[in-house]
Amino acid sequence: MKPLKSNQSSMTEREERTLLLGEVVLDVRQLETTFTTEQGPVKVLDGVSFQAKRGQTIGIVGESGCGKSVTSLSIMGLLPRPHGQVTGGEVLYQGQDVTKLPPEKLYEMRGNRIAMIFQEPMTALNPVHTIGDQLCEVFRLHRPEFNKQQRKIEAIKMLKKVDIPAPEKRFDVYPHELSGGMRQRVMIAIALACKPDILIADEPTTALDVTIQAQILSLMKDLQQETGMAIIFITHDLGVVAEICDEVVVMYAGRAVEKTNVFELFENPRHPYSRGLLNSIPRLDDKPKTRLNTIEGSVPSLADMPKGCRFYNRCPDRQDKCESQTPQPEMVAEDHMVSCLRLKELS
Repeated sequence: MKPLKSNQSSMTEREERTLLLGEVVLDVRQLETTFTTEQGPVKVLDGVSFQAKRGQTIGIVGESGCGKSVTSLSIMGLLPRPHGQVTGGEVLYQGQDVTKLPPEKLYEMRGNRIAMIFQEPMTALNPVHTIGDQLCEVFRLHRPEFNKQQRKIEAIKMLKKVDIPAPEKRFDVYPHELSGGMRQRVMIAIALACKPDILIADEPTTALDVTIQAQILSLMKDLQQETGMAIIFITHDLGVVAEICDEVVVMYAGRAVEKTNVFELFENPRHPYSRGLLNSIPRLDDKPKTRLNTIEGSVPSLADMPKGCRFYNRCPDRQDKCESQTPQPEMVAEDHMVSCLRLKELS
């Protein structure tokens, strides 16, 4: 994304980034993704829409199987071929629909302008190559002007930036020689090596203990403030959402059922599923202690979705009409979208 022109030639890069904060850098519009299975085509994503803004973090939350990771893979062009395909909608970056880019253009963009941190670094990192080799590979692919020595210098700088101790020494170690937290820091260094506009983080702290998790979240926030990148943070942990996100998309069974800012979601959730998720969080102020609330039932099979509201079989507020009518997204306030047939009745 080109920075705004300034009349002051002395404007610093940080000041230019500040002018652009809040600018939409990725616009996902009515995204549909379909997988081919033995039972026939299955629509895994059905009309998912959201915007990622510069300098802000948007969280995508929901239970396992709701389509969070498929959303990220669809954006990155990493769906398993030929079984997974984007079959509708747009993913706009700098005016271009990235889902329709030719392979060579997508290859140039991925890891360069849009980068991703995967959930399990031990499987994402190559076990037979050193950490330094894998970092240098990013510069070799996307910064051809760097020679071998420059690539090493930049790689060590990135290791230092993500707070890896003795980066010159860690440059020559293999992934299995590092702890889980250190491996995740390496993944962040690789993802941010080319200063991307957008970082997609797919549950990057799930396998880490709470102390390391807090360090990784703090690191990501610090790097975001430094670079002004937009972050799409995928998680099932609402505690993490409260810690790092500015806006939230709540997904259920391949659809976005609620979208708003993080404060509004926690203070005034409008969709029954959002309320169920929030009510299931343990509270320290419960007196007397009570059993945790749960959302009864399970997510319906993507191959056999109900005709109407997909949350119908689990919703405590359901009515007969919910079984046959499909709820449409409705704006209940500025930047607050809810998809529920009983929205007005339950307000």
